[in-house]
Amino acid sequence: MRIAIVGSGFGGLSAAALLARDGFDVQVFEKNEGPGGRASTYKEAGYAFDMGPSWYLMPDVYERFFAEFGAKPEDYFPLQRLDPAYRVYFADEKVVDVPADLEKTYTLFDSFEPGGAEKLRRYLDSAAEKYDLSINELLYRDYRSVFDFLSGRLIMEGARLHVFENLDAFVNRHFDSDEAKKIVEYSIGFLGGSPKNTPSFYHIMSHIDLTMGVFYPEGGMRAVVDALHRLAAERGAQFAFDEPVTRIRVQDGTATGVETTKGSYEADIVLVNADYPYTELHLLDERHRTYDERYWDKRVLAPSAFVVYLGVNRRFEGLAHHTLFLDEDWEAGFETLFDPEKAAWPEHPSYYVNVPSRTDPTAAPEGSDTLFILVALAPGLEDTPDRREEFYTKIMDDLERKLGEDVRSAVEVCRFFALEDFAERYHAYKGTALGLSHTLFQTALWRPSHKSKKVEHLYYTGHYTHPGIGVPMTIISSTLVARELAERYPQNP
Repeated sequence: MRIAIVGSGFGGLSAAALLARDGFDVQVFEKNEGPGGRASTYKEAGYAFDMGPSWYLMPDVYERFFAEFGAKPEDYFPLQRLDPAYRVYFADEKVVDVPADLEKTYTLFDSFEPGGAEKLRRYLDSAAEKYDLSINELLYRDYRSVFDFLSGRLIMEGARLHVFENLDAFVNRHFDSDEAKKIVEYSIGFLGGSPKNTPSFYHIMSHIDLTMGVFYPEGGMRAVVDALHRLAAERGAQFAFDEPVTRIRVQDGTATGVETTKGSYEADIVLVNADYPYTELHLLDERHRTYDERYWDKRVLAPSAFVVYLGVNRRFEGLAHHTLFLDEDWEAGFETLFDPEKAAWPEHPSYYVNVPSRTDPTAAPEGSDTLFILVALAPGLEDTPDRREEFYTKIMDDLERKLGEDVRSAVEVCRFFALEDFAERYHAYKGTALGLSHTLFQTALWRPSHKSKKVEHLYYTGHYTHPGIGVPMTIISSTLVARELAERYPQNP
C-alpha cells in the first residue's frame, strides 16, 4: 500500500521509518528545504543553530524507538549527560547550577528550605511512580472513547493521579521556597502549559529532568533528525523537499492522495504530520473536516516564541549549556501567555538561553559561542519588526546586566524568529510554537484524534495529537499510528 506523509518533522520522520520497515510504500512531502520540521537547522558564518527543540529528555523513549530497528541511539549519535543539567538565574540574582548527581540536587534543595532534600525525595518518588504509570498505561495507548481512558490500572489508580488538582497547588503542598517551586515547575514549559492550567500528574516532568537526566546528542538535535531520516531512507521511504502539499484528495469519503505545488500523487493512505488546524482548514474541503474553525478557536493554545539566534565571537562563562532566567513575578508572566485579556509582549519576561557550543565544538568557531535565546509569547499577538527590535533590546539589556558583560559588541550573527515566522515556515496556527497546551481537557482522549472522523484512510501524527508536545511524545504518537496501520493493513516487510 502507498502512504503519503505530509510533513517531515519528528512525527513524519519516525512514522516514515516505522511504516517503511513494515512494508508500506512511503513517500514524504515536505514544504521546506530539508527534514526536521520545527527541528530545522540554521547555519551562518561557522555558527550552527538548532532552530527548535534543544533539550534531549526521556532517553528511554528514544531507546525504545531505535530498538524497533534492532539499534540504539548511540549507533547514530553519541550522547553526553550534561552536568550541570542547567543553570538558573533567579530574580534576586541568586545563581544555582542543578547538578546531574541527584544526591547533590538533594543538597541543593536543603539550601533552599529546611527539609528541602526530604521534600524533594517524596516529590520525586511520586513523580517516578506516575511516570511509570504514564509510560506503561497512558502514553503508548491510543484513545477512541472514554472506555479506553478509564480502563485497567487507570481505574484502580486514577484517584492517585490527582487529575483535578493543578500543578501549582500540588507544588505548593510540597515546597515553601520560591527557588524550589520554580525549579520543579519550570519544566512545564516543555508541555506548553502554565502551572495553574496543567494537571498535577505532569509533575512527572521533574522525574524526567532531575532523575533521568538531561542529555546532549553530539551534533545537536539535528543529529537526531539526520538519524531518523537515515532510518526511513534506508528502508525505502522517498522524500520530496521544497514541495508543499496544497490539497488532500478525497473521493467518496476516502483519502486517495495529495496534490502539491509540483504535481498530483495517488496514495492509499494519507498521514499528516503538518500543522493539524492548517491541514483541516486549508487542505480539506469543509465537509471533510473533523474540526472546524470554531473548535480550534476555543482551544487553549501553547505559547509561541520570540527566538534570537546569536553568533558571538567570545565565550560568556556566565552561561551554561542550558540557562534559565526566571523573573520574580512568575505568575504575571504566565498570565500574559494564557489569559486572553492580558495577552501581550511581556514587560519583565523569563527567558531561556541555550549555548550548545559549551558541549559541542562544531556549533561555533573556536573561542566563540552559539546562543539560542527564547522568550515564550502568547500566540496571535501582533508581530512587527519594530516590536522585535524593541523586545530584543529589552532582553539583551537584562542579559548583559545579569552576566555583567557586553554581549552585543561580540555579535557576528543575529537572526530573529517569532510568531509570523512560525506561521509562514510551519503553517503554525496563530503562530504557536508548540500546538495545544496540556490542560486536563486537552489530554489523552481530549486531544485531536489520530484518525479522521470524516475521511477514511486519513490519519494524523505530531504534537497536536496524543500524547502531545515534545520530541519524545511526537515519536510515541507516530508509534501508535504506525502500529494501528500495520495491524489494520498488514504488508510484507
